[in-house]
Amino acid sequence: MEIPHLRVLVYGPVGSGKSSFINSVSSVFRKRICSPSLVNANNDENSFTKKHKSTGIHIDDRKNSPSLLFSDIMGLEDGTKRGVSVEDVKLILEGHMKDDYKFNPVSPLSTDDPHYNPAPSKEDKVHVLVWVCSANATEINVSVVKKMKNIRETASEMGIPQFAVLTKIDEACAETEKDLKNVYRSKYVKQKMTNFSTTLGIPLNCIFPVKNYSDEIELDNDVDCLILSIVKKIIHFGNDFVNETVQEQNTE
Repeated sequence: MEIPHLRVLVYGPVGSGKSSFINSVSSVFRKRICSPSLVNANNDENSFTKKHKSTGIHIDDRKNSPSLLFSDIMGLEDGTKRGVSVEDVKLILEGHMKDDYKFNPVSPLSTDDPHYNPAPSKEDKVHVLVWVCSANATEINVSVVKKMKNIRETASEMGIPQFAVLTKIDEACAETEKDLKNVYRSKYVKQKMTNFSTTLGIPLNCIFPVKNYSDEIELDNDVDCLILSIVKKIIHFGNDFVNETVQEQNTE
C-alpha cells in the first residue's frame, strides 16, 4: 500500500517557534511568504496554538496531494496539567487524534470524543517526530524535559525517526545574525546544539539550526538552505521508516 504523504509531528516548549517553522517550510515550497499556521508575536508563557491542525505541503508540483503533512499542536509547558498532555501527543503518534481537536491540558482526548479516530490508517500515524527548541532558551525546564523524554520513548518503541530543530539562531548569536552562513562556524550555536543533544538525547547529526521567517516579506536563499537541509532529512528518514514498516507487515 502506498502512503500519499509523510505525517510529521512538530512539538516542543511554548514559544519555541513550532508554528513558525511549519510556516517557513511552507513558504520555501510555495516560493512566497505564507502563514498557514497562526503565530503569536508576543512571548507569552501560555501556548497560542489551541487545536490540532495539519498543514499540507507540496514538494512535487506534479502531485495533486501534499507530500508532507505537518501536525501542529499546543506547546509543552512546565508543571502538571499545563500545555499539551503527554497522553495526547502519544495518541497523535498512533493516529488516533483527528484535526481540529481542542486540547484540554487537564483531560486528554477520550475514546468517546468525536475527534477520536478508533481505527487509524497508515497515513494517519506519524512517520517523523520533530522537536523544536529556541536557541534563545537558557535551559529547558526539568518537567518539560521529562515530558519530552516520555514522548521520545514512545516514538522510539514505534521506530519513528526523530530530529530536533534549533530556531531563532539569528536572535541568539550576533555572528549568525550578521550572516547566516556563519551558523556552523558559530561556537555559540555549536554549544547550544551540544547542550540540547546532551539534554534531549538526540544525536548531534539529527539537530538542525534554522532561522524561521518572521519579519521578512520576501524569501531569502540562506534561510531557505537551512530549512531545506532538515526537510531533506525528514523525507529520507520518513520514507525509510514507511518502507521498513510495509516490509515488516508483508513478512508477517
